[in-house]
Amino acid sequence: MAGYRRQLYRDDAVVLRVQKLGESDRIITLLTRRHGRLRAVARGVRRTTSKFGARLEPFGHVDVQLAGDPKGNLGSSLHSISQAEGIDLYGKRFLGDYPRYTAASAIAETAERLTPIEREPALRLFQLTLGALKSLARGQHATTLVLDAYLLRGMALAGWAPALTACAVCGESGRHRAFSVPAGGAVCPDCRPPGAAHPAPATIDLMSALTTGDWVLADATDTGVRRECSGLVAAHLQWHLERALRSLPLVDRGAAPATGPPRVTGPGAPPDAVADAGAGDVSREMTE
Repeated sequence: MAGYRRQLYRDDAVVLRVQKLGESDRIITLLTRRHGRLRAVARGVRRTTSKFGARLEPFGHVDVQLAGDPKGNLGSSLHSISQAEGIDLYGKRFLGDYPRYTAASAIAETAERLTPIEREPALRLFQLTLGALKSLARGQHATTLVLDAYLLRGMALAGWAPALTACAVCGESGRHRAFSVPAGGAVCPDCRPPGAAHPAPATIDLMSALTTGDWVLADATDTGVRRECSGLVAAHLQWHLERALRSLPLVDRGAAPATGPPRVTGPGAPPDAVADAGAGDVSREMTE
């Protein structure tokens, strides 16, 4: 548009992903506090002389100055980053810790998938994402618990929370033993479809605890229950996203128990085992 001058504005954001652009630039995918998810070009950040290139790495909480229309009505859909100040660069704490790095990668990918429309405000998701990365950085709880709590609460924000205290089909309240991803969660004996999983009662209790923030109960669970919970959460999320998350199979969930979690079949089912992949594979995914 003739005579259009790009507007300058500031926001704080979480860096979700970076992609190479040309020889020295990058496209940075940000989840911002006030303007939702957006993409912006950071020029020259791959040069050794860049003043703020190191601040625009995945998982960092940054204060950025952007040039462009905040509402996306004028000019290019790609904004430009003119300044960046690091508030807390969590990615530096994850580089030498494969479980935390892969969990942070899954959180960032999920945040991007849950914001399909650019520049649509998503304050609660921003706060949830930032809180999950802070928790991973502090190491107060097991990595897989933080990730599953984030996925469950993210699905709740999107309207996909699994039914845990009532039948997902008929609404009958109670503690039901069967769990069906296509049906939407726990199901009673009358509504149980063929192929429904039968998780341990402790697994449903853990899912409820992670949803409500009962960390005393969550921290006391054993590895087998956590793995079974992770499988159901991953299956439920990917069913509603209608595609798999690339980073989830790489998350280190510890040694497999002697008796594994129930197999969940159908679209969006979780992988049977953690993929044998190095942290470099996830790093390339986040930076390309």
